[in-house]
Amino acid sequence: MDLRHLRYFIAVAEERSFLKAAERLHISQPPLSTQIKDLETELGVTLLERSSKGILLTVAGQVFYGEARAVLARVEHARISMQRASRGEEGLLSIGFISVVDYSFMPEALKRFRNKYPAVQVQLHELTTDAQVKELAAERVDVGIGIAPVDQDLLEFHHLVSEQLVLAAPTGHPVLGCGKTRVNVQELAGEPFVMIPRAMAPGYYDVFSNFCRGRGFTPHIAQRAKQMQTVISLVAGGFGIALVPESLMNLQRTGVSYARLREKSPTIDIGLMHRRSDRNPVIQSYLAVVKETVSSPMGAN
Repeated sequence: MDLRHLRYFIAVAEERSFLKAAERLHISQPPLSTQIKDLETELGVTLLERSSKGILLTVAGQVFYGEARAVLARVEHARISMQRASRGEEGLLSIGFISVVDYSFMPEALKRFRNKYPAVQVQLHELTTDAQVKELAAERVDVGIGIAPVDQDLLEFHHLVSEQLVLAAPTGHPVLGCGKTRVNVQELAGEPFVMIPRAMAPGYYDVFSNFCRGRGFTPHIAQRAKQMQTVISLVAGGFGIALVPESLMNLQRTGVSYARLREKSPTIDIGLMHRRSDRNPVIQSYLAVVKETVSSPMGAN
């Protein structure tokens, strides 16, 4: 039995005539009759009966008609799903991301992606850059959004945005006296800093520490935190100051004030990474939407 048998049987059942069914199928009547007879022989039941009113379904034929239609409907659904999946319009996408992008382009990118590809199921995992690299290598996530550099041969990295570092300090801190919105880096020498450990974001850590050393001082890291939200919370609690990506200025936390640097601020590069060997078209669909988002005014900080 193949799909052709099902289509032939359904045509006869619906037309109640071998002749009309043959015309609908664009074949001659004898081969159609032969195919239906072969189907009945294979099933071991009579599906159709001839009468003065035309072709009628037997009880077995009525049951088989419903099942045959359901099978063809599932096959058609599978065909459409396969074609959509091959175009990156359907499937599953597991995304790892650093918390910073949750305050910049990530929400808008997800909204656009959902509107454009509603059949794609999205799973989100907030992870540090180093954790994303491990999860990508283990094939537990499909894409990651993290901080460069990512020196992994198995991964391809697409630059998305560059963010300046800005100062986050407890509200009322002397360095922000008189409501200053810009500060000199040298004013920060000797202050306790809150920072993410280098192992979790080496690109960010190195940019921060090299910038401070280039201005004549080694930063005193008094507290460490795994996530940017925790860094800001510790700043709010008075544990120190921090140089954070500018998109964190969108995180308005009571007890924290932000200021830009008077000198040329250091920048970190954020991008999307995926396995070079992964040919899942959904990844390319998501990458295209993210790039479109960050290049538009709505995707800007």
